[in-house]
Amino acid sequence: MDLFARSWAALRAAVAELPDEDFARPSGCTGWLVRDLACHLIIDAQDVLITLVTPAETEPTRDAVTYWEITATPPTGEDPLDALTVRLAAAYEEPWLLKFHLDDVGSAAGRAAQLADPATRVRTRDEVLTTGDYLSAYVLEWTLHHLDLIAHLPHAAEPPAEGLARSRELLEKIAGAAFPPSFSDKDALLIGTGRRAPAAAEKAELGELAAKLPLVLG
Repeated sequence: MDLFARSWAALRAAVAELPDEDFARPSGCTGWLVRDLACHLIIDAQDVLITLVTPAETEPTRDAVTYWEITATPPTGEDPLDALTVRLAAAYEEPWLLKFHLDDVGSAAGRAAQLADPATRVRTRDEVLTTGDYLSAYVLEWTLHHLDLIAHLPHAAEPPAEGLARSRELLEKIAGAAFPPSFSDKDALLIGTGRRAPAAAEKAELGELAAKLPLVLG
């Protein structure tokens, strides 16, 4: 729960500190500018709020690892929902409006998460998870999107180290194998999810795991 809060606060702070011109730069998400990613984070925050007030009485069907749907096809930016996000982001017109809305809804999502009982069950995407598992899954979501945010912004703050480490741990459980110890947590996440291709030496170190990559999370 605390790691969710720290990862989310760090991501929101990174967006808040960006100069206006950075919102028109590419993000690490194919087909999205930084402003589009910021808009997606607003939608994510709304999803968190909705899920936390959607209780379930049945047994959990997923956990923080099995929450994710895995494909081997990287996004192209042409998915209808991805395209809708681009149109919504353009409607904001000014970066300060995106910052304001993300701070407003994002702060509410952060407070709701801190107030939630990790043992309660919630429903999302027709699945049931404990609140603790749901918020743990979002540590990976926030960390990956933080890396997407700063992909072409070398001056921007990086995700918290503990969020990177926990996200690597989750991704390794999803993959069913560990990344080479020589890989930093950041590189393991970028390569593992297809955000960058491994160099020849890195691919050799991956061994059999290379055949499973990328793990595109949805």
